[in-house]
Amino acid sequence: MKRILGTLILIGAAYASPGWAEEQAEEIGDATRGAQVYKKCSGCHQVGANAVNRTGPHLNGIYGRKPASVEGFFYSKGLERAAADGLEWDLEHLDAYLENPKALVSGTRMSFRGLKDPQDRHDVLAYLRQFSANPQDIPESAPTMVAREVELPPEILAIVGDPAYGEYLSSECQTCHQKDGSDKGIPSITRWPEEDFVIAMHAYKRKIRPHPVMQMMAGRLSDEEIAALAAYFKELE
Repeated sequence: MKRILGTLILIGAAYASPGWAEEQAEEIGDATRGAQVYKKCSGCHQVGANAVNRTGPHLNGIYGRKPASVEGFFYSKGLERAAADGLEWDLEHLDAYLENPKALVSGTRMSFRGLKDPQDRHDVLAYLRQFSANPQDIPESAPTMVAREVELPPEILAIVGDPAYGEYLSSECQTCHQKDGSDKGIPSITRWPEEDFVIAMHAYKRKIRPHPVMQMMAGRLSDEEIAALAAYFKELE
């Protein structure tokens, strides 16, 4: 806490100097190293020009933003309650959330276990600071491109899944994944973007993702069945 408060004081002082944006990033942490640590987050959260919501909301402009405020993203009730209670994504609360999401916001659907190393958190926060226009006068940075786990042929990504067929297939998935979106010991797949779901399943199918049960399950599914499951879970309330 002392380090965070000291950082906030340094940030305030940096407004007076011409290079205050660069100084701020240095005082929070190492943004260059943070870009590497951020790869742990990039499977769910995009950042940079053209960033969109995926499994998690985009993180452009995260500083000064209220939780559950990105248009078009389906948030957990926990984050909605936190926003109603007045939580704001400032440096102190972002640091706490990165350390242990569920400790700060009970009921969050974010299944990330957290960054326990303070330096990792501060470096990621310095990296994210480059993509925030809050406070004022910090331009959005260039896009951060993250390669897909599996490069699939366009015709596979273009398959339009049948949600009704996906519901029929989903009973086996729901022996582990909770229909209500909770993640008791296992990640939620409710409301996943269809493309993310399809790519993840093909990554298991090709044994790029190292989970033997999921590799077995995905290996049984056709391209059309994967698309149907993706369509069903995308619209699941």
